Amino acid sequence: MEEKTLLITGGCGFIGSNFIRYILNKYPSYKIINLDKLTYAGNIHNLNEFNNNPKYKLIIGDVCNRELVNEIVKEVDIIVHFAAESHVDLSIFDSRIFIETNVLGTQTLLEAAKLNGNKRFHYISTDEVYGEAKEGAKFSENTPYSPRNPYSASKAGADHLVRAYYYTHNLPITISNCSNNYGPYQYPEKLFARAITNLLSHEKIPLYGDGKGVRDWIYVEDHCRAIDLIIHFGRIGETYCIGGNCEKSNLEISEAIISEMGLKKDEWIEYVSARPGADSRYSIDFSKIKNELGWTPTTSFEEGLTKTVEWYKNNKKWWLPLREQMIKNRDCFKDTFSKYKEELTS
Repeated sequence: MEEKTLLITGGCGFIGSNFIRYILNKYPSYKIINLDKLTYAGNIHNLNEFNNNPKYKLIIGDVCNRELVNEIVKEVDIIVHFAAESHVDLSIFDSRIFIETNVLGTQTLLEAAKLNGNKRFHYISTDEVYGEAKEGAKFSENTPYSPRNPYSASKAGADHLVRAYYYTHNLPITISNCSNNYGPYQYPEKLFARAITNLLSHEKIPLYGDGKGVRDWIYVEDHCRAIDLIIHFGRIGETYCIGGNCEKSNLEISEAIISEMGLKKDEWIEYVSARPGADSRYSIDFSKIKNELGWTPTTSFEEGLTKTVEWYKNNKKWWLPLREQMIKNRDCFKDTFSKYKEELTS
């Protein structure tokens, strides 16, 4: 395999770090430059095993830093852009950082790719840009955009911008819109990681609303395989939807995790108020990537669940400090949000 240098943005995050691990293990000749700002969800310890690997380089920096990004892009062949603010609750409270990182940061990378010889650019997006899937319907590459919270709106804006650089500047881009991921190294604010770490800490799982919101779930390694195929063999200018063929409600996920951990389902769930603008269902039709690139998810829900639970059981030193910091941040957020609501009603 010809040697290539990849710029991975947000590579210290959950999916980004799993992708770096996947690429370095599969392509020994490849070099990785990881650009990460190391915000709350970026963990420098996610890739400790590569600290002395000459094929891996971490640069701590912001994707909005034009000078830094331009210098890095000069050295690379392919850009895989994961970096994003993704906490939906925070986007509802204050969307500015989401616009800055998710839209302006993407524009900064696109411009650097254009200025440095039209570098290959792949953008990691989300199925949330499509809004809510009605019963019996599935999202596809032709589904109209209908984001319903500031986070998904910022990702939709970036999608359109990436596509515009293809049509306007002939930049060789692809986009992937993926369903909900789970697996090792996930920050404990997300459903799987939060549920497992809560239970391991003898606390209940908080569920929004009635817990009947349905998501399509994919094991993170299956997502990494899909991105690998797209950046090497995907058609330039195209979008690919990636799904796990695993639609389950948040309640079903919580009950499955509780059962996997040998606990009683009716004792470990706590219902909390639903967030504003919550979508009731996401569903992905991934027939395009299946037909064009031969990709399908290979990890069953049962296998992925067992692997994920075991990983968190065996890596308490990794997640415990993150969980403690997350709780502090959450308490601070609640206090700030309460003051904000008081100001609005005063």
